[in-house]
Amino acid sequence: MARSSGGTPTGSGERDLARFVGRIGLVDHHCHGVLRDPLDRAGFESWLCEADGPGRWHGSLFDTQVGLAVRRFCAAPLGLAPHAGADTYLARRVELGPDEVARRLLRGAGISEFLVDTGFRADGLTTPDELAVRAGAPAREIVRLESVAEQVMVGRGAAEFALACRDALASAAATAVAFKSIAGYRVGLDLAPYRPAENEVVNAVARWASAVERGSPVRLADETLTRFLIWTAVDLGLPIQFHTGYGDADADLGRCDPLLLTPLLRATAGRGVPIMLLHTYPFHRHAAYLAQVFDHVFVDVGLAVQNVGTGAGRVLAELLELAPLRSVLFSTDGCGLPELFLVGAELFRRALSAFLVTGLADGAWSYRDAERIASLIAAGNARRAYLLD
Repeated sequence: MARSSGGTPTGSGERDLARFVGRIGLVDHHCHGVLRDPLDRAGFESWLCEADGPGRWHGSLFDTQVGLAVRRFCAAPLGLAPHAGADTYLARRVELGPDEVARRLLRGAGISEFLVDTGFRADGLTTPDELAVRAGAPAREIVRLESVAEQVMVGRGAAEFALACRDALASAAATAVAFKSIAGYRVGLDLAPYRPAENEVVNAVARWASAVERGSPVRLADETLTRFLIWTAVDLGLPIQFHTGYGDADADLGRCDPLLLTPLLRATAGRGVPIMLLHTYPFHRHAAYLAQVFDHVFVDVGLAVQNVGTGAGRVLAELLELAPLRSVLFSTDGCGLPELFLVGAELFRRALSAFLVTGLADGAWSYRDAERIASLIAAGNARRAYLLD
């Protein structure tokens, strides 16, 4: 029997490698909580993907890659046959209740640690501690910069904003593992690379406060204040995540290309702060380039994996064309539905296994190399970047 350069028979080696990837405890470096309350069908479908919900022309969002993947992978943990019909699947969810559904699906995902963005719909989603109980695995907090600023504006007002915001972020940094910015949604990623001057911050806060006084929502969408938050976070030294690429209808996709961050990446190089480019699709090749040329840049295709479904292997392989293997992370961006965690993990494992098995069969790397690469991407890179150990 032929042997790989790593000493494992090639036929059995490919099977063993797939099993090895299937057993790795994943670190989900970006996700959200799950819903506490039960859902009707329209409510469930509204959380399946980035569409608002089933509509006149879309019809059921079960007829998407992610909807089909839910019926494929999540039916068995709930005691149903794979590909059970949508009505049967949802009836079983109601029968079990949201807590039991979450427990079965989260534990079935094989995720060993969750890093949880708490800045989205915090009132309706589980906290990191609540998620940890359901998943039976540790969960740590990621603090959203814009949410902190909005809380400070409500609680302290314009006069004390800058000092109070710095204090609030410093306090959060004592327990959080990272910060996150949704600049891509709010102002776009074409950010000036320099730290704003104090008078620029004061003037921007005054404009924001004036708009709030006139009845505008307390929603931060100012480029100067976004840069103020980012540079304050840089000073605190935690990794900073940026939403890039694919998102819901609120995102102007053309302003979410990670290449727009290039000047800021140059400015933050050498500061010892990892920059995490989340999701990245359909700009994942752009993100891979940035990860190659900037040592402090990390990338994933988290949100895309469950949404492209059977195309996950192709998308991950395209990311890995250029991205250094020590710069690629796993995430689900699971939010609301525990199904998204299991589907994201299952599709990621299959995509990573297919990529590594193809290279092993071609002699591109040894079996030992493949195991090492799988361990790095699945968990090791995140543990190193976020200092989880």
